[in-house]
Amino acid sequence: MEATESYLESVKKQFLYYKTLGEKAIDQLEPQQLFVTVNEDTNSIATIIKHISGNMLSRWSDFLTSDGEKEWRNRDAEFDNDLQSKEEVLIVWNKGWDCFLNTLNSLKPEQLSDIIYIRNEGHTVIEAINRQLAHYPYHVGQIIFYAKQLKNASWNSLSIPRNNSGNYNAEKFAKEKEIKNFTDDELERLK
Repeated sequence: MEATESYLESVKKQFLYYKTLGEKAIDQLEPQQLFVTVNEDTNSIATIIKHISGNMLSRWSDFLTSDGEKEWRNRDAEFDNDLQSKEEVLIVWNKGWDCFLNTLNSLKPEQLSDIIYIRNEGHTVIEAINRQLAHYPYHVGQIIFYAKQLKNASWNSLSIPRNNSGNYNAEKFAKEKEIKNFTDDELERLK
């Protein structure tokens, strides 16, 4: 497998992993917890999701042919919480992820060096993907942190549980060395 194919395969797995982490955090919450804010300057999980989705729809619609900051996007409105239910939040979440993943899955290795624009600034397709590989997990991390705070003691860990690193490492080192993406085992564990 050539490097560009390997790159695409790796980032697809990583994005799916972070999408799954976000969903597993959301699944643990009561519907009203999606709308909790600590103060006027913080965003609820619902608002973070609305922003992620707005970014995905803008960046990944007509990805190779139009600027990633669409004229129809109202980024400031993404931070106004007008979602009313968990169902609405999940619809917004899935709409963004579907747009993004469909575009990502349609990309060919030979397109990775093509130039796309975000706010008139040129990026290679690889740079645009990497930009989002930093942005989306950043917000998924916020969702997880917030959800963990809201759930407190009833939180089900999405990573290696506290005080279990030794067992986790022993299990990993008991296996033969192999080349694979770290997400392969992690996605299976999260099921």
